Amino acid sequence: MNKTWLIAKREFLTTVRRISYILLTISFPVLALLGILIYMGVTHWAVSPPPEEQKIGYVDETGIFDDYTSADGVIFIPYDTNDTAKSALLSKEVSEYFIIPEDYLETGLIKRYTTQRELELPEVTMARIKKFLVANLLAAEEVSEEVLIRAQTPVLPVSYRLDPETGEIIPPESGFAVFGMPIIFALLFMVSLFVTSGFLLQGVSEEKENRLMEILLSSVSARQLMSGKVMGLGAAGLLQIVIWLLSAMVLTAIASTTILPLAGLTIPTRLIIFGIIYFILGYLLFAILMAGLGSLGSTAKESSQWTTIVILPALIPVWLYSLFIINPDHIVFTILTLFPLTAPTMAVMRLSIASLPIWQLLLSIAILIASILGAIWLAARVFRTFLLMYGKRPSFAEIWRYIREG
Repeated sequence: MNKTWLIAKREFLTTVRRISYILLTISFPVLALLGILIYMGVTHWAVSPPPEEQKIGYVDETGIFDDYTSADGVIFIPYDTNDTAKSALLSKEVSEYFIIPEDYLETGLIKRYTTQRELELPEVTMARIKKFLVANLLAAEEVSEEVLIRAQTPVLPVSYRLDPETGEIIPPESGFAVFGMPIIFALLFMVSLFVTSGFLLQGVSEEKENRLMEILLSSVSARQLMSGKVMGLGAAGLLQIVIWLLSAMVLTAIASTTILPLAGLTIPTRLIIFGIIYFILGYLLFAILMAGLGSLGSTAKESSQWTTIVILPALIPVWLYSLFIINPDHIVFTILTLFPLTAPTMAVMRLSIASLPIWQLLLSIAILIASILGAIWLAARVFRTFLLMYGKRPSFAEIWRYIREG
């Protein structure tokens, strides 16, 4: 046990001192904080809101928009012709103007003119123009003020989502919580899993390639070597994911108070707790498989080619992300939650939007633990058999035969 601990300690210290590990660990909080600062700067300096009292000109070719010429925050100024309205715009007497053509009642089309470069129509300005048009159209019918106000703002919807199991109302979520959080947490989770377990694959294959493995196995057993590497690199990966989760909590609190679309956004406590559990279990599964795959190849390059068997299935949840957003409770995602190679990523995605029933959560964890035990038995045989085998690429038939005989 003392030798296993020494190997684990060495692997942990070696990994956390890598420049690539340090840069990857700090990149998420730094880039996220930079994104928040850029957003705040752009919204504060680059985007100029409409003036408190906006002046908009208009040319009425229908003859029915003469009376209502002002509203809250805007003054509508009538002009007789397009030329006079254009002159007022160019001399900055008005910020923009629009023409109401004779066939407006049939088509509903208006022609709007501005000197500003716009990527899309400004929502505030267009809302004011719509209110102006609606008020004038209803004025001819002599409707009450309540009806006029309601016609200008016909509906203010409040939508509720119920928990499919309890029927309780689920608190409203921001658009980012629904669409952004699952993919962000899934990608961070996968990056940490693959990078950390990839270090294990790289270390085993390089030590085998340069014959350092012969020296190590003269002092420790294959089981002690594999256990120490898995423990050391797992601790480094767990440290990384904890730093990301803690920084995500802090950055979410900052973003929810400074970025309007993220108002009220929080990271569920259940996501943090089970996220760490799934990382530990997912890492153990991938690391053990990577250790076994690393012992198969004669070189580091050859060993890395075997990782496709493990990595491609784990990417399935990300490939199906568009379907997941539409229907996160689909039977496909239930299967992926229970399948060991996709369970860590899929479970984190579903936990981020609270769509994972408790029975699926517990069953998924139980299957993962059983898979880890099976992977340990399988990898131990492969690790012990192929670790000192040089110059020969084993076939699938040979691998299967050695596993059965081992």
